[in-house]
Amino acid sequence: MMTRLIGSYQHNIDSKGRVIIPAKYREELGETFYITCGTDGCLFVLPQSQWIAIEEKIASMPISQAAAFQRAFYSSACEALPDKQGRVLIPQNLRDYAGLDKDVTIAGAGTRLEIWNTDKWNKLQSDAQCVDFLSLMSGIGL
Repeated sequence: MMTRLIGSYQHNIDSKGRVIIPAKYREELGETFYITCGTDGCLFVLPQSQWIAIEEKIASMPISQAAAFQRAFYSSACEALPDKQGRVLIPQNLRDYAGLDKDVTIAGAGTRLEIWNTDKWNKLQSDAQCVDFLSLMSGIGL
C-alpha cells in the first residue's frame, strides 16, 4: 500500500517538546516512523518504508559522495514512537533546526509529512501564490 499523506493541521509543541501527530497521519505512518532535517527549514517525517528506501539509496552511493550526507542525515534523525495521545517528542536539535517553539504546521507531502514553524509555513504558502501551478501541472501531464 502506498502512503498518501495529504492535508495540513495546526498544532502546538508542549513545554516538553512534544507535538501531536494527527490520527489520520498516524494511520498512514504506522507504529514507528522517523523524523529528520528536511529542506527549506522544515522537518521530514518518514514512514518506515520510506526510511528504508532512503537507506538503500544512501548505501548504494560511493562513500566518497555519501559520507557528509550520511553524517548529517543520520545524526540528526530520531525514531518516533507516539504515546497514547499521539504525541511524539521532537529532540531539541531538530526543534532548533526548524525553529519550532510553539505553533507548528504539520503538512502532508505525499509520501512524507513536513513539520514547519507556522510563521515559516504561512510565508511559504504566501510565496506559493506566485507559483504558476498551471505550468507545473502541465509538466506532469495534467
